[in-house]
Amino acid sequence: MLGATGTIGQATAAALVARGHAVTCVVRPRAGVGGRLDRDEIAHLLPCTTLRFGDITDPGPILAADDRFDVVVSCLASRTGAPEDAWAIDYQAHMNALAAALRAGASQMVLLSAICVQKPLLAFQQAKLAFETALIGSGLTYSIVRPTAFFKSLSGQIARVQAGKPFLTFGDGTLTACKPISDADLAAFLCDCLDDPDKHDAILPIGGPGPALTPRDQGEALFALTGRPPRYRRVPIGFLDTVIAALALLGRVVPSLTAKAELARIGRYYATESMLVWDPVTGRYDEDATPSTGTDTLVDFYADVIRGEARVERGDHAVFGADADRPG
Repeated sequence: MLGATGTIGQATAAALVARGHAVTCVVRPRAGVGGRLDRDEIAHLLPCTTLRFGDITDPGPILAADDRFDVVVSCLASRTGAPEDAWAIDYQAHMNALAAALRAGASQMVLLSAICVQKPLLAFQQAKLAFETALIGSGLTYSIVRPTAFFKSLSGQIARVQAGKPFLTFGDGTLTACKPISDADLAAFLCDCLDDPDKHDAILPIGGPGPALTPRDQGEALFALTGRPPRYRRVPIGFLDTVIAALALLGRVVPSLTAKAELARIGRYYATESMLVWDPVTGRYDEDATPSTGTDTLVDFYADVIRGEARVERGDHAVFGADADRPG
């Protein structure tokens, strides 16, 4: 398994173990956001699994010559979505893993991808699609899972609302919608892909239960849960366009700003595109065509966080305090 130290990876590893699978996780010696987890902490997060420490971008040398595996499950994704990171992780690391899997006798791969690759305007989306194409042509049985949105990616404004600050939206907060899915429900779906023939050799968009939610819906839920009067602050999309243009221009002088411009483009994408199935015939996102699974709802998760019964672990970059890249 790849990507086991992320929140979805942890949930998936636990679900695989609970179903009786022997799980080997290929992980960095220091993992987690900012590499803050050492080997002992990683072992604590992934009980009952076998850990192989090394360079996840090239797992082949980590595996012994006589290692044999039936299935590869990958929850691995680039941390920032910046072009260099995306092509190194979302594409090349997976290509190396695919080659190692074939040498180890694997016959199946379950890949956690993202629904946003339907409209690939960004480097990380193109990198993901490039590997999806390679996987489909590899001869392995494949399941390419494209979730709509993660709870953690939609939870960055909880503290703002608790502090009495306005909920930030692009436009009026109804420009986009998604069907958020919990780590546990997504992990169960990924595990189902191992044994369900209907999920083999398939691209599988998936969301959580209930209707699609707009950012405005998310704000209303938070105000209701915290007892705060609804307050919104609209941010024009043009603001992001200005930021992108400025960073791109300055990036010609300061190369590090080029990556920041790409992060701003990612933010704009998520501010203007719904994480639902795209219908190319109608040119619209289709809530009804977006499958649902599981029982966990985003509103229940918000309630758990507010009560202190759950916590939000965000990634290496954020838009309005919420992950810009996980996923769709």
